[in-house]
Amino acid sequence: MSLNNVVLVGNLVEDPEMRFTPSGVPMVKIRLAVNRRWRDQNNEWQEETSFFGGTIWREHAENVSESLQKGTRVIVAGRLEQRSWETEQGEKRSVVELQIDEIGPSLRWATATVNKTARSGGEFAPQTSAVPPGPVARDDYGPDEAPF
Repeated sequence: MSLNNVVLVGNLVEDPEMRFTPSGVPMVKIRLAVNRRWRDQNNEWQEETSFFGGTIWREHAENVSESLQKGTRVIVAGRLEQRSWETEQGEKRSVVELQIDEIGPSLRWATATVNKTARSGGEFAPQTSAVPPGPVARDDYGPDEAPF
């Protein structure tokens, strides 16, 4: 059994870039800077930054585009995928990217206001658009409602 799950915490280095496929499917590309700090043998702080690119699809992409901006500290969960291609000059290239399942602001040093969006179609769509007041027992948590 293979396992390919990644969780990263970092800052967006640019505003999410909304695009549409030729068939009209929304997608957002993000770039994330993840810093690692440690003390060296002399007890001095060292820092290293890694940059990761990722993609978010459909309504999730629209929500990200409307909610997050450059500099936002985010928590990202997804999986790594490698993509390969050949340039016009015949050179082979490849890149490892994040396919993002969940993304949201980190609340470690910030606050956020959550506005639930209406779901469109599908087998898990609610029958009404009314949101019940107060906590309720559910098993259909949205991306900003993880029950932990």
